[in-house]
Amino acid sequence: MSSDQNLPAKQPCVLVTGATGYIGGRLVPRLVAAGYRVRCLVRSARKIKARPWWADPSVEVLECDLESGDRLTSAMRGCAAAYYLVHSMMAVGSDYRARDQQLAAVFARAAAAAGVGRIIYLGGLGEIGDGLSEHLTSRREVESALASTNVPVTVLRAAMIIGSGSASFEILRYLVERLPIMVTPRWVTTESQPIAVRDVLHYLVACLRAPETSGRTLDIGGPDIVTYRRLMDMMSDALRLRRRVILPVPVLTPRLSSLWIHLVTPISHRIARPLAEGLRNRVVCRDDYAVRLLPHKRMTVQAAIDAALGRSAEGEVETAWSDAGAIPGDPDWAGGRVFVDRRCVRVAAPCDLVFSSVCRIGGDNGYFAADWLWRLRGAMDRLVGGPGLRRGRRHPEELAYGEAVDFWRVTGIEDGRRLELRAEMWLPGEATLTFEVAPTADSCCMLTQTARFKPRGLHGLCYWYAVAPLHGIVFKGMLRGIRRVAEAQSHSIAHGGDVVQ
Repeated sequence: MSSDQNLPAKQPCVLVTGATGYIGGRLVPRLVAAGYRVRCLVRSARKIKARPWWADPSVEVLECDLESGDRLTSAMRGCAAAYYLVHSMMAVGSDYRARDQQLAAVFARAAAAAGVGRIIYLGGLGEIGDGLSEHLTSRREVESALASTNVPVTVLRAAMIIGSGSASFEILRYLVERLPIMVTPRWVTTESQPIAVRDVLHYLVACLRAPETSGRTLDIGGPDIVTYRRLMDMMSDALRLRRRVILPVPVLTPRLSSLWIHLVTPISHRIARPLAEGLRNRVVCRDDYAVRLLPHKRMTVQAAIDAALGRSAEGEVETAWSDAGAIPGDPDWAGGRVFVDRRCVRVAAPCDLVFSSVCRIGGDNGYFAADWLWRLRGAMDRLVGGPGLRRGRRHPEELAYGEAVDFWRVTGIEDGRRLELRAEMWLPGEATLTFEVAPTADSCCMLTQTARFKPRGLHGLCYWYAVAPLHGIVFKGMLRGIRRVAEAQSHSIAHGGDVVQ
């Protein structure tokens, strides 16, 4: 993280909101590579430290609440342009529409007061006029709010974004992987013009150097127009699976569709519903202005799917849809009873190996012991509306602050010493799971695992006492599993063998 005084004076400065999100997290390093200074506006500066580019001298990180107009104005001063990459889709009903519109209006007024050259917004592609889904209507309202002052706005409208870790791509992949026969709404015959995430990033960066894009709305898409049914066939081919049997029916509502998506994929029904509603709208570019103004060889749908699957298989997912999850503050453990389950085990291995073993928890790696119990808990969580285990993790071995790990969130990490996970599964209370690694006098280390649970009412108490007998299987087995992996790695290294994976 740097200050303005340390940044090269000749570089133009741009502001990016949503830098911890899916698009923003990929946009920042590409802006830096294009020669810009980037000022990231975030709720939690700690979360940015998970990005490999956070310490670049051309990057400045400021903590700021988008509802604070005065602080926003101060943060925007000196910026030639400001990217608005914020959406509140996690809200229920029309609440997210009102909140998005309010935040966009505050942002526009702050940009005008700060003398920002222009605002750049990534919105949703779709037909104009009545009949838009609530999700796409909200995007249009945000466009209007951002344009409510004299600051010119460049709007880029995109349909489905295909890239490793994107919400739409994950929905498509999981539906095809898990359902050989699908009963779907009629929207599977709706046409769409998907776009690869790398093409989206090209347009977001290139428009800065094209003055003719200022104050314009540009539809951006890939070279292919396909139905969602065709997309599913293409995903089946890419995964080398038989093409799925798809049975469209007229009775599936967006609500029912979102609940089904929630059960089958990692995506929460609160995110899935606005996405499902939007699928009924034809989302195809109305013109080719973007291609003519910002020429670029676009990826085909099949190439984009293949590239995204390849990145996922190699564990090289740059950002994921779950990255943007809110990080709650430390729990207030005072004022109520907290149940604690603390266990320790001595490990005959260096602390760095032990900690790296701890950081492999979850995802495809599993939980070192009693994985069937964890899978059962994940399935139960999905049934009651929680994330379950299907969010997985971005990288099989590396963890960073703010990342999702199945139904956990990393809320504390000190390299080689400490990892804290906050439970995001459905619980009648608040829970954390902490691992601490400390050296011992005999060149080994002590691994301490602490589970804390603050119950909420009688249900919370009943829950704790119901699951407490399983801790001896789950937590004790987990510690033994971590010890086994770390000691095997240490032994292999000491004898010149391959590290145990």
